[in-house]
Amino acid sequence: MHPTFSIITVTYNAEQWLERTVLSVLCQSYFGVEYIIIDGGSKDGTIDIIKQYETGVASWISEPDSGLYDAMNKGLRKATGDYVLFLNAGDTFHTNDTLQQIVGKISKRKALPDIIYGETEIVSAEGLSLGQRRLKTPSRLTWKSFRMGMLVCHQSFFAKRNIAVEYDLQYRFSADFDWCIKCLKQAKSIHNSRLIISNFLDEGMTTQNHKASLKERYNIMNRYYGRISTALLHIWFAIRFYFAKWFRKRN
Repeated sequence: MHPTFSIITVTYNAEQWLERTVLSVLCQSYFGVEYIIIDGGSKDGTIDIIKQYETGVASWISEPDSGLYDAMNKGLRKATGDYVLFLNAGDTFHTNDTLQQIVGKISKRKALPDIIYGETEIVSAEGLSLGQRRLKTPSRLTWKSFRMGMLVCHQSFFAKRNIAVEYDLQYRFSADFDWCIKCLKQAKSIHNSRLIISNFLDEGMTTQNHKASLKERYNIMNRYYGRISTALLHIWFAIRFYFAKWFRKRN
C-alpha cells in the first residue's frame, strides 16, 4: 500500500518562513509526495524562494485571491494525491520520515483510512520546541469530538481527497474547523497515527482576529451540535478556564 500525499502550502509575503516549510516537504524520505504552493501575489522574496526549489514542486501559482481559504480551495482543485494536507508557511513535518512512518502504520490495513490524524508540537520562530498543544487528540476521533474544540490541529489532519470538500468562504477565520467536521462526517474509517505529525509555528494572533475566530467557531458549533448543547459546553469552558487561571495563581 503506497498512498500519495498532496501537501499544499498557501503563502502571501512569507519569505521569512517559507523555506523551512519547503525543505521539510522536499526532505521527506517517502517518495509519494505531490507538493503544491498557492501564493496570493506576494510582493517580497517569496516567489524567489519558490523558484529556487521549483524542481521539487509539482505545481505553483502566484495570483491575487479572496483570502486564505480561497487560496486553499485553489490548492484542493490542483491536488491529485490520495490524501491532502495543508502546511502553512513556517509549519513543518515533525521529522524527515514522518510520511514514511505514517505509511508504515497503515500498511497492514485492507483499505486506506479516510482520515489520518496525529499530534502537533508548537515551535517558536527560532524553531525551538514549546511543547505539544494544550488540547490533546482523542484516541478515537469522530465529528462529534470537535464539540470540545479543535482537538486536532489542521496541519496534522490528512483527509482523503475524495472526501475533502472545498472550504466554506463565509468563514474568514475558522473555515478549517468547519472543514474538518465535514470531512469527519463523511469518513467511514479514521486512523489515529499516534505520531507527532507536524510542528506548528506559534506566531500568535491579533486579539481582534482571535475574537472573530472564536465567534465563528461558536456559530459553527451551533450549526452542527445545536444551540443548547453549545451554550452549556461554553459555560463549562469558561468555568474550566477560570479555575485553571486561579490554580496557576495559587501555585
